[in-house]
Amino acid sequence: MRQRILVSALSAGALAVVGVTAAMSSASGAVGAAPTPYTAGKHDAKVCSAARSAHTAVCDAIKLVDANGFAPKSAAPPSTGLTPTGLQDAYKLKGLKANGRTVAIVDAYGYPNLERDLGVYRSQFGLSACTTANGCLKVVNQTGGTSLPTFNVGWAGEQALDVDAVSAAAPDAKIIVVQANSASFADLGTAVQTAAKQAGVVAISNSYGGGDADDTTYGKYYNHPGIAVTASTGDNGYQGGSYPASSSYTTAVGGTSLVAASNSRGWSESVWSGAGSGCSSYNTALSAASSFGTGCSKRAMADVSAAADPGKGGMAIYYPTSKTASTWAQFGGTSESAPIIAAVYALSGNTTGYANALPYGHASSLFDVTSGSNGSCPTTQWCNARTGWDGPTGLGTPNGAGAF
Repeated sequence: MRQRILVSALSAGALAVVGVTAAMSSASGAVGAAPTPYTAGKHDAKVCSAARSAHTAVCDAIKLVDANGFAPKSAAPPSTGLTPTGLQDAYKLKGLKANGRTVAIVDAYGYPNLERDLGVYRSQFGLSACTTANGCLKVVNQTGGTSLPTFNVGWAGEQALDVDAVSAAAPDAKIIVVQANSASFADLGTAVQTAAKQAGVVAISNSYGGGDADDTTYGKYYNHPGIAVTASTGDNGYQGGSYPASSSYTTAVGGTSLVAASNSRGWSESVWSGAGSGCSSYNTALSAASSFGTGCSKRAMADVSAAADPGKGGMAIYYPTSKTASTWAQFGGTSESAPIIAAVYALSGNTTGYANALPYGHASSLFDVTSGSNGSCPTTQWCNARTGWDGPTGLGTPNGAGAF
C-alpha cells in the first residue's frame, strides 16, 4: 500500500532527543543486530488510507519513514523508539499492576500474525508472554466469533501499535482485540459493544476517528458506564470534533511530544503539533469539565493526553509489512496515546461511572503540559497549551494512575 507522506518533516536533530536509547539498551532479551539506519530526512507517514465515505473512520497511527517514503526493515528496534522502560518511567507507572484486568482494543480488519508479532515485541523487552494459550490474549470478530475479517496492512499496523502500547504501559494486563469487518462507524461501534460484553474488560481503546458525529445516532455504541472508553482525537492538529473522541461517553485522548530531560522528572513534554482538538457541534459538554474554561459550549476535546509525536516519543513496535512479513519501526500518532491511557485506567482499577469524569476530579495527579501549539484557532486554549485544560493535551499526561 502506497503511503501518503505528510509535509511535516522532522529534523535529524529533533529525532536525536527522544532520549530512550539507554532504556532500550537496558531492556532484557534485546537482539544483537543493529537497526538499519534511515536515510537522511525522516518524515511522518499515515499508516491507514484516508476514509472514503462519511461516517467511516481512519486509524490514527503514524510511522517514521525516510526521505524516500520507506521505513527500512530491521532485525532490531530503532534506537530512538520509546521502550516499555522509558514509557513507564516517563509516566511513573513502574510497579503498578493491572492484576488481571483486561484492556480491549477495537480496530478494523484482520491481522493473522498478531499473536506471533506481539510475542516478538514482548520477548524483545523482557515482558511475560501474552498468548491465547495462557489466557492473556484473545482475538475475536465484531460479534465475538472466531471467523476473523480479511487482512488490511494499514489497520494491522494500527493493531500492532495498540497491543504493543498496552503491553508497554501495563505488562500484566490481559488483552482482547475485537476486529470489525470494516472501518464504518457501524461496524466499529458493534465491535465496541462486543468488547464491553467480554469478561474482565475495564477499558476499551479506540485508535481511530472520523468527522464529528452525533451521540443520538452513534452514542449507543460507546455508552458503557463502568468501563473506560478511550478514543484518539486525531493526527491533523486543530480541526474541530472527531468522532468518537467527540462523544460525551468517551475519554478523548490528545498527544504530546515526549523527550528525556535533565529535570526532576527526567522527561519534558509539549504539545505535539499533530494532536487533534476542538469542540463538537453536536454532543453535550462534560459536566465534570464545567469549571475548567474549555471555551466550548458543547463537548470539548481532549480530556487527557500521552506521547504521540512519532519522532519525539514514538514507540519502537513490531508490525506487519504484509500478510506474512513483519519488522521493527517507530510509530506514533494519537493511536499511541489512546491505548496508553486505556492501560493506565486498567492499572488504576477505578472505572466506576463515566470514566471520562475521573481526571477532572484529580487534575493535580497529572503532568500539566503548558507549551506548544497544534494550529491556529479563534479561542486560544483550543489549540495552544496553557496551565490547566487546553485542547491538544486536555488536563495533561499520567503521573502514575492517581487521576484515573
